[in-house]
Amino acid sequence: MSRSHWGSRLGFILAAAGSAIGLGAVWKFPYVTANNGGGAFLVIYLAICLTLGLALMVTEMALGRAANADAVGIFKKLKGGKWPIVGYAAVLTCFLILSFYCSVGGWTVAYIVKSVPGGILTSDAEVLKANFDGFLNSPILLVVYLVVFSGITLGVVIGGVKGGIETLSKYLMPALFVLMVVLIVRGLTLPGAVEGVRYFLQPDFSKVTMRMVVDALGLAFFSLSLGMGIMLTYGSYVEKGINLLRSSLWVIALTVGTSFLAGLMVLPAMIAFGLSPQQGPGLTFVTMPAVFAQLPAGEVFSVMFFVLLLLAALTSSVSLLEVIVCFLIDEFGLGRRTAAVCTTLAFVVLGVAVSWSMGPLRGYTVYGKNLFDILDFLTLNLMMPLVEIAVAIFAGWVVKKRLEAELLLNGTKPFWLFPMMVFVRFIAPVLIALILVNGLIEALKPAG
Repeated sequence: MSRSHWGSRLGFILAAAGSAIGLGAVWKFPYVTANNGGGAFLVIYLAICLTLGLALMVTEMALGRAANADAVGIFKKLKGGKWPIVGYAAVLTCFLILSFYCSVGGWTVAYIVKSVPGGILTSDAEVLKANFDGFLNSPILLVVYLVVFSGITLGVVIGGVKGGIETLSKYLMPALFVLMVVLIVRGLTLPGAVEGVRYFLQPDFSKVTMRMVVDALGLAFFSLSLGMGIMLTYGSYVEKGINLLRSSLWVIALTVGTSFLAGLMVLPAMIAFGLSPQQGPGLTFVTMPAVFAQLPAGEVFSVMFFVLLLLAALTSSVSLLEVIVCFLIDEFGLGRRTAAVCTTLAFVVLGVAVSWSMGPLRGYTVYGKNLFDILDFLTLNLMMPLVEIAVAIFAGWVVKKRLEAELLLNGTKPFWLFPMMVFVRFIAPVLIALILVNGLIEALKPAG
């Protein structure tokens, strides 16, 4: 059976960018930037994305295209031995992320429904929090919306690389940008919005510390979908004639640009109404409805905001599911529909437990962490960094010549190979190890 490929370079770029532009771009990037020196953090974050992030993204895509295989098959074909363990770890990472990511995706669907009659709009923070907690304590509703979001993701992936993922990206990515621009324009017209822009962009170099740099590193890898096997898998669908370096630059530009727009969308409106940015779901599901409650036609803007969240969540969940489906197709010969359905059923079962751990089962914890927190920490702080360190070592030391040959095939100038390999071989493993250690230190800190 011939392997699927992207129908166009544009489709590939939009799909790859869509995989990186997820829920985190809306709630995590604005918060982290605003609380880590604003413009100073932006400069460091952008520098990391355009150097180390670019080198690793190109590397993952090149490995995928060189092997023309799934995340596990890449390591089998290019070297073998015990290296396929890295691919298995990447596939497992995607599966675990899907279990809690689709739970949050289900919340976005629920809040679209709740936004239509304006039922969630109020300026009372206590009421908003009570509404959100009440939803989290509704086991049946949590399952229903988890299944709805997972079903949409499943339908796209069953459609295939061209007919499903690429088509989705070509329509949803432009729609996402349009919605963001509309919300940004509305937010910037509010009295006091300029203070929010200043809060977001004004550089505070006093906050430039090693910890802040490590935070920027972690956010860069998280926002560029590195260490999950996504770029490895998407790279395997790329035709030989496409320049991976240029394509990666476009993906990074779209990803960083979207995150920047998210900051302009969220922070000015919040500051204008005297609200404080918070990290995590609270920003999205508790704080933002308070903003819309104070706007004329707030119901309309609330629906637009949560639809935007849904689009961002879908482009990411689809890419996560595709990594696993590609693995099952290549390694076990399953049909696409069978692989997608079986995977979805499996992560929905785990996802139910994850969703309930935030509500009905929140009393069951391990070292103070519920199942949602455990999987979030395990994947983002441990598994993703370990996978990316292994990928960097594999690409830079084990199959270095094969990687360089693959890059030269598509027009990459030999001049770029040396600095890129320096980043991959020496700088990446050390800096990613810093992220890993930092995550472990944070986890071991006593609560409060």
